[in-house]
Amino acid sequence: MSRPLRIGLVGSGFMGRSHALAWRIAPAVFELPVRPEVVVLADRTEELATQAARQLGVARATGDWRDLIRDPEIDLVDITTPNALHKEMAMAAIEAGKAVYCEKPLAPTATDARDMAEAAENAGLPTFVGFNYLRNPMTRLARDLVSSGEIGEPWSFRGIHAEDYMSDPGVPWSWRLDPAGGAGAIADLGSHIVAMARFVVGPIEELVADLDTVIPERAITRGGAPVRPVEVDDQARALVRFANGAAGTIEASWVSTGRKMHLAFELTGSKGSIVLNMERMNELRLFVKGQAAGRAGFVEIPAGPEHADYAAFCPAPGHQLGFNEIKAIEVKDIALAMADGPTFRPDFREAYEVQRVVDAVLLSARERRWVSIDEVG
Repeated sequence: MSRPLRIGLVGSGFMGRSHALAWRIAPAVFELPVRPEVVVLADRTEELATQAARQLGVARATGDWRDLIRDPEIDLVDITTPNALHKEMAMAAIEAGKAVYCEKPLAPTATDARDMAEAAENAGLPTFVGFNYLRNPMTRLARDLVSSGEIGEPWSFRGIHAEDYMSDPGVPWSWRLDPAGGAGAIADLGSHIVAMARFVVGPIEELVADLDTVIPERAITRGGAPVRPVEVDDQARALVRFANGAAGTIEASWVSTGRKMHLAFELTGSKGSIVLNMERMNELRLFVKGQAAGRAGFVEIPAGPEHADYAAFCPAPGHQLGFNEIKAIEVKDIALAMADGPTFRPDFREAYEVQRVVDAVLLSARERRWVSIDEVG
């Protein structure tokens, strides 16, 4: 009989609910050597925690995350709180001897992320970070196409993560705009496309960047007063150079009117090209040189059971996986790693490398120059 994997979930907002659902889906879909179960949920108050626990089917609730971490039954602490709280919670969990699963971005700064990675490594504890789009079967296909040499030597990467949830000037000031939690769009969204660039192409060595804050102040409450200045970026652009010689661009924006989930890239190689867009996450477009005259063009490849993890959900191609299925694949891989299976990436060390790129963007924009990633963190 498989042993239990007892999870303490911190936070019950959008990502907390997604995690809770994923932990229930994964063992129903995949054969796992452990039985994951969220056994306690913590939130800002006892009332919020109790209400969320009832809705999500969690047995116990607490208004103090420290109680959750001290609980001897908990094997894994799952952190889905605002960025500024990640470090304190993760470090406390590590000190208590718990494995940690944390949402991205890992920490406000690369220095904080490095501290977290080193603490976990010194304690010999596994860590996991929620860059869930790396678990999309199509993202993994893109990486396989690059590593197999099918599109040849990578030449150019154009990556973007653009959404519009902050494009309305009436959206009130919130924790996302608090500089104590780190950068703005380049951290919140840009960390996803940086992680994807590193996953598919490889490490970024240097960059030059520019940032904009297009809505300079926001009301404390919608339509109200007073207002607070916005001290983080609304949009960011960077020219990047990869360690393998490829070059490209990375963009991030949370004010891109009309865009809901435009996490996308086009990778051009010496033998072909790949296009992938998470607004159509079940499709990858592939061009390979050598096609017959008059027949050359991109081929659309739909996600199907031949691709990693898809068949566990559906035996037929083109029937679509969604956000929550991708998250379930992520927690499946975490469960396997917790059972001494394959090593999970991205861990805190990889998230630290992503944060170094984010911090390099901030440094470059501030000093108006090319920055080596080795200058950061």
